Amino acid sequence: MKGLQGMAWLLVFQSVGEVLSRGLALPFPGPVLGMMLLLAGLRFAAVREPVAECAGFLLSHLSLLFVPVGVGVMTHLALLGQYGGRMLVIIALSTWIGLGVTALVLWWPDRRRDR
Repeated sequence: MKGLQGMAWLLVFQSVGEVLSRGLALPFPGPVLGMMLLLAGLRFAAVREPVAECAGFLLSHLSLLFVPVGVGVMTHLALLGQYGGRMLVIIALSTWIGLGVTALVLWWPDRRRDR
């Protein structure tokens, strides 16, 4: 029962984020705002415990969430053959750029603290 309550909390936070995003014409997607609201809501045990149970259930069945992606890849193999090399280069570059930016963001405050 707590798992369903956790799913309800997740949907409530996502819905509130959508309403805020669209209603106030904010430049953030609704789910991102919903996650920020969820982060604040996790301070309360009434939210934290059901969401934790729901998250545990979802994580234990995580492999099932990859089935639609696999089906999508199989149905678009021609596109993958045409653009696969470019996609691989872009994914590799964006990963390295993300790692570099993360390293700089973590290094910069530490450098300032040493001064």
